[in-house]
Amino acid sequence: MNKNDQEFLVQKIRAQYTEKESTELDALRALDAKVRRPADVFAYIFGSIGAIVMGSGMSLVMTDIAQTVGIPNPMVCGIVTGIVGLVMAVVNYPLHKRILGSRRKKYAAEILALSDTIMKE
Repeated sequence: MNKNDQEFLVQKIRAQYTEKESTELDALRALDAKVRRPADVFAYIFGSIGAIVMGSGMSLVMTDIAQTVGIPNPMVCGIVTGIVGLVMAVVNYPLHKRILGSRRKKYAAEILALSDTIMKE
């Protein structure tokens, strides 16, 4: 290993142990993440639950699980369960946009003020 490679490796390791100073751009990124994260988490969880419900309805219709569980009319129950899951999946995107929009309104003034400060520098 030559001298330049050693210096590069030393600097890389050293950078991991030094504290980085926080900038306004870091604060803006953190604030943007604070706005987006709740809407994204909700969309992932709600969409996953909707997909599981829809899949449960499909499996009631297509397999003999309903007979094992003791459901007398699996076709109707499976179709209703599948439609409920489908509606959850379809409504997920508008709900995500609504949550994101309300959080953007809540933090808009703070984000705009911080971004104006960064742009003026």
